[in-house]
Amino acid sequence: MSTEPTNELTPLNIAILTVSDTRGFDEDASGQFLEDSAVAAGHQLISRRILPDDVYLIRAAMSSWIADPDIHAIIITGGTGFSERDSTPEAVIPLLDKSIEGFGEEFRRLSASEIGSSTIQSRAFAGLANHTVIFCLPGSTGACRTGWNGILNTQLDSRHAPCNFSALVQRKPQRAVERLHEVIGNRATR
Repeated sequence: MSTEPTNELTPLNIAILTVSDTRGFDEDASGQFLEDSAVAAGHQLISRRILPDDVYLIRAAMSSWIADPDIHAIIITGGTGFSERDSTPEAVIPLLDKSIEGFGEEFRRLSASEIGSSTIQSRAFAGLANHTVIFCLPGSTGACRTGWNGILNTQLDSRHAPCNFSALVQRKPQRAVERLHEVIGNRATR
């Protein structure tokens, strides 16, 4: 965590993933809220996707973003409940280098004033992987609003004291990500 806030915002590059079996882009109010909020806060949206609640599709997208040196933060909405298809924690937690235990605790504390004891059914969590901070929120727009306004907005802001994640994620190592999609040889096309 950074302990040296600055006077000017250092914009972060953010990717947003909506996990849903039913939403398309036009119905993705939660993803749109997160995009609008991040851009309004001065950050840059690098990528936004909607994927079904499938562990392997989520892991593939997340692995690519985690390896990408241009992505500092990932915000996921959806798949954090207890239904049979909710699998965001199972998909993402194995990819983390470190957990941010306080995120889920603080999210549930904030949402308790809005939804009471139903907040215990949220498996919101956060962590770090390859100098990328990852926040996983429930799929409702209200939950995204709670998470953004109560935690993410300040923790992604380089000016927030006494600490934030801005300086840490900007130390992300450079990697030849383009090599992930490089095809060598043509034996498969024969």
